[in-house]
Amino acid sequence: MDCIQNILNIKERVKDIARENGTDAEKITLIAAVKTQTTAVVRSLSGVIGDAGENRVQEFLEHYDEKLPFKWHFIGRLQTNKVKYLIGKNVLIHSLDRVELAREIDRLSMKNGVVTECLAEVNIGGEESKGGVSAEEFGGFIDALEGFGGIAVSGIMSVLPRGNLSETEGYYAELRELFERAKKIKRKNFDCKYLSAGMSNDYETAIKYGANMIRLGTAIFGERVY
Repeated sequence: MDCIQNILNIKERVKDIARENGTDAEKITLIAAVKTQTTAVVRSLSGVIGDAGENRVQEFLEHYDEKLPFKWHFIGRLQTNKVKYLIGKNVLIHSLDRVELAREIDRLSMKNGVVTECLAEVNIGGEESKGGVSAEEFGGFIDALEGFGGIAVSGIMSVLPRGNLSETEGYYAELRELFERAKKIKRKNFDCKYLSAGMSNDYETAIKYGANMIRLGTAIFGERVY
């Protein structure tokens, strides 16, 4: 499977979807989710796509090279004891989902003299198997992060439940409503610019409902081989 051609095809499809929904395709970030891919494959994406996402810290460290022209996105569940491996690197952490994690990101960021950009993860479907705060908890969570000077929260991330189109659109409608409300929140370390939602199975719906970051693995690389 030609992952380079797949990326080019997806970019054209994103343009079509954006046009259909009256949005600007240039403001939609396509993130290649490179989980399980080899370093050679990751390197081959240089110049074709500007953003790469990793689910696991160990694989992130294997793939990360500051000489490569990627903006990196950490999109998996993050353990506090692994935070140290991300601080100071060109990475946006999508999975900030608890104050304990924020405290550690803040501590190490302040120690290293950097501000780490994060997204607040929201569990819009209330699934026990996934991280993230509920939509109801979101405002209080953002309030709790205000004292952390080493963190800049620039939006929302969510992994939606799998379901039929009607169910999926219902969750996306809730997520869009939360995103619109969040844009109005004024905090010194919170500026809600990004909605990271949509994967290979639902990215078209995600864009329709306002997502401006989409995280695609299978659509680019085919089914993963573990």
